[in-house]
Amino acid sequence: MKINSEGVSASRVYLPAEKNCSTLLDFFVGNFPHIDASEWEARFAEGLVITPEGQVVSASDAYLPNAHLLYFRRLAREPEIPFEEHILFQDEHILVADKPHFLPVTPSGLYLHQTLLNRLKKKTGIQTLSPIHRIDRDTAGLVVFSINPGERAQYQNLFRDRVVQKIYEAIAPYSDELAQRLPLTYRSRLEESAHFLQMEEVTGEVNTDTYIELIEIMKPWAKYLLMPGSGKKHQLRCHLNALGVPIQYDQIYPVLTPYQEYDLDFLKPLQLLAKEICFKDPITGQERAFRSQKELGVVFNAHE
Repeated sequence: MKINSEGVSASRVYLPAEKNCSTLLDFFVGNFPHIDASEWEARFAEGLVITPEGQVVSASDAYLPNAHLLYFRRLAREPEIPFEEHILFQDEHILVADKPHFLPVTPSGLYLHQTLLNRLKKKTGIQTLSPIHRIDRDTAGLVVFSINPGERAQYQNLFRDRVVQKIYEAIAPYSDELAQRLPLTYRSRLEESAHFLQMEEVTGEVNTDTYIELIEIMKPWAKYLLMPGSGKKHQLRCHLNALGVPIQYDQIYPVLTPYQEYDLDFLKPLQLLAKEICFKDPITGQERAFRSQKELGVVFNAHE
């Protein structure tokens, strides 16, 4: 796997002999019709298409049948995330990072260099890093990465088999009524709504469960401990919202606000933190336990 100076991994493409192309540009335009020809011209011009040996090729070079080429993604503009991640633990098998709010875990959409994965690849030089689970871009806290591709599935299976204990903390409104019911395990069925960004509760067989405990009162806010027993998209955000206490500065629940592409409001981080993670290492047999160094606190802005 090739990686550039920004920690971005290349994608690999095979050039079959039966393709009727005169130049490399012809092949890439025809093989990736969803990408504009001008974008491929720019990638070639910037040296983002190379041979497996690292030699830069040109758009006008003759087609190379039965060859492989590598290419890098390119973004003309990307949001800058002015917060730093921290490596809490690293050995020959895993790396554990403490992710800041706003930073995506992996490249997607507008984000390429400004992702936890590519920042860590650049920082460590480890090209084979791969997250074994995900947290939302808006959420801060712990993310575990596998280092060796041959071991990755064993770590991912821990999450599939639900033998990982994950503890989150959240700041949300204080409710006397809810406080009298806590601690509790909230269960519901979550499905994707008509809008792809939101999940919604529906009738039917339960597919999510979250243990919820009140750990600090700061009226009109409170800090809650959350332990998901399942791993559905936005599960914790949906469950607290369903209980009438949406997480502070949640831009999706209960009301979906317009998506901010570049002008992010860094004064309003979602008050959700992946605080602790515990599991038995499937490779070493050790009991692993990690805790985020970050702390949540009620965020007040001058206009509130």
